[in-house]
Amino acid sequence: MFDPVTMKLNIDPLIISAMKEDITNEDITTNSVMPDPCQGMAELIAKEAGVLCGIQIFTRVFTLLDDHVFVKTLAKDGDWIESGQVLAVITGDIRTILSGERTALNYLQRMSGIATYTRQSVSFLEGSQITLLDTRKTTPNNRIFEKYAVRIGGGKNHRFNLSDGILLKDNHIGAAGGVKEAIELARRYASFVRKIEVEAETIEMVRDAVEAGADIIMLDNMSIEIMKEAIAVIGGRAKIEISGNVIREKIKELAGLGIDYISSGALTHSAPILDISLKNLHRLQM
Repeated sequence: MFDPVTMKLNIDPLIISAMKEDITNEDITTNSVMPDPCQGMAELIAKEAGVLCGIQIFTRVFTLLDDHVFVKTLAKDGDWIESGQVLAVITGDIRTILSGERTALNYLQRMSGIATYTRQSVSFLEGSQITLLDTRKTTPNNRIFEKYAVRIGGGKNHRFNLSDGILLKDNHIGAAGGVKEAIELARRYASFVRKIEVEAETIEMVRDAVEAGADIIMLDNMSIEIMKEAIAVIGGRAKIEISGNVIREKIKELAGLGIDYISSGALTHSAPILDISLKNLHRLQM
């Protein structure tokens, strides 16, 4: 769950921006059929099974529009939900419910989809010591939501942004003139508390990274055979991360390798939404 400070400073502006995208002037459809305030109720219902994530954000969309709307949640983030399950009941001005419906569902469906995909992926690593990580391959302005969903699904976050850690990728290495040069420059520039991770695409790059004292070596887009050779070269002198086109189905075959991390952009860029709907809206007799 997001704390109050994070909600106010980081979450609310993003939700408001999303609402402004959906309502540039007015909700003309709602205003045409509901010109005056009218109390109503609607149910949030799962249409398929999966991991619920984003119920706090779903609720926040409506309360930012109208703080008199009340959302009674019947499930929490991280719960496994079943098709047909009622997840929440919303009570308030029908106009607010109708105007906030799509934006609220967009957040909830997307976040729940990522959490579900992540949990399924993590299950392939049961019994191993490998940590499943996400990447920065996220939807612009939605990273905070998508990385939160990965955690709810049982994965862990890699860097949140470019200020969060040193990761020397192929173009950084090219700019510096080589693996050893890039590591030396990074170590000279960064605080001593920063770990240095370097991406390696060949055995030669792995050797250079080990000799230069990299803390973490990312084996990128290697075959299983080359990975095994690289792991032997590293010999426990650095943490090992595997990356590159790691889809859910591939994770299982990596679980037996002696590595520390697997990073997968698919967790955030390829997870389908979880189908959840707002149904049974009706007026309340006052």
